[in-house]
Amino acid sequence: MRLINVQTLALEEFYGRVPPYAILSQTWGQQEVSFDEFATPRATSMIGYQKVRMFCETAKLFKLDYVGIDTCCIDKRSSADLSEAINSMYAWYCDSVVCLAYLSDVPTDDDPHSPRSAFAKSKWFTRGWTLQELLAPTRVNFYGQQWGKILGTK
Repeated sequence: MRLINVQTLALEEFYGRVPPYAILSQTWGQQEVSFDEFATPRATSMIGYQKVRMFCETAKLFKLDYVGIDTCCIDKRSSADLSEAINSMYAWYCDSVVCLAYLSDVPTDDDPHSPRSAFAKSKWFTRGWTLQELLAPTRVNFYGQQWGKILGTK
């Protein structure tokens, strides 16, 4: 399993025993940082890199040193890596300390309890992976566009 070190923002690979980690649940957006781009200078100028950085900063609040993000921790060019990831995804979410669900289309000041809430209309809820990413982890925290405030928990 590959994880990102939240202090160094470097990918590290683990075999056997995996350290405690947070895992990201998200909808993919523009300029997501892929596995092959992650270690390049170009990565830091991509829109998706800000999401990676903010996810790492949020994971530090949980005293975690590692995070998992599907966009950049899985080598999608390798059919073996991709197959292993698809088959392991439920376990990865289940084994995480916390899943941080990033709802990029929900303002941070949104009231999830309001009938007109952007939270309830988020595209995150329409994805095929949402059910396992909601059920597998023991703990899920939902964040809006600016990360700072927890919109809700499971």
